[in-house]
Amino acid sequence: MGIEENKDVVRRLVGECVNTHRADLLGLFVSPDLRVHPGTPGTAPDTEGLDGLRRAFEGLRSTFPDLNIAVEATVAEGDLVTARWTATGTHSGDLAGIAPTGRAVRWGGTDVYRLVDGKVAEWWRNDDFVGLLHQLGRDLLPAG
Repeated sequence: MGIEENKDVVRRLVGECVNTHRADLLGLFVSPDLRVHPGTPGTAPDTEGLDGLRRAFEGLRSTFPDLNIAVEATVAEGDLVTARWTATGTHSGDLAGIAPTGRAVRWGGTDVYRLVDGKVAEWWRNDDFVGLLHQLGRDLLPAG
């Protein structure tokens, strides 16, 4: 597959699975032996396989039932696609030990995907988890 086709796989993964709450469609875009590397230590274990990703999606959906991710830009080279995104949602479920606050939040990130045969085989997450925690009333940085 070419670079534009790989970018389209990533855009469709977000648009057709995440934003429509369709974890059942993940297999169309993700390799069965997928490996996900979380960007924020302690927020989630490395995820292995399609079933692990489905469970992670279900957990994310229970935390942010109205989650929406806007892909702002994609850049690709070879088998890698990078996507810069902005997420919005309402904190309605437990998040890393934080009880639901009901707050509307907005945070961003950049993910890198490695594709093999038209499906995501590896996924590196990098998001502004500290900024998200700040919006939920958890300031981790000293004032100053």
